[in-house]
Amino acid sequence: MIPKLPITCPSCSSSLNVSQLACPSCSTTVSGNFPLPVLLRLNQEEQDFILQFFLTSGSLKEMASQMGISYPTVRNRLDDLISKIKQLQNQE
Repeated sequence: MIPKLPITCPSCSSSLNVSQLACPSCSTTVSGNFPLPVLLRLNQEEQDFILQFFLTSGSLKEMASQMGISYPTVRNRLDDLISKIKQLQNQE
């Protein structure tokens, strides 16, 4: 199982930043203090929803069918996700 990238501090729940990136091919490393992109600051369920939205070409009707839930429920989840992404963008 591939470990998931943590997005919050296990101690205080604050957002984490990336401090080092490494190239597996040549072992070059880049160090600094980089904030996570907005989409990576979403939890796994929210990221999965966006991926499914993309793979269904934005068809909420198709998503509802695949997820076995109602269209209004999918629409509400999308609205909540849009609101959260706007909030995260305003924090930058």
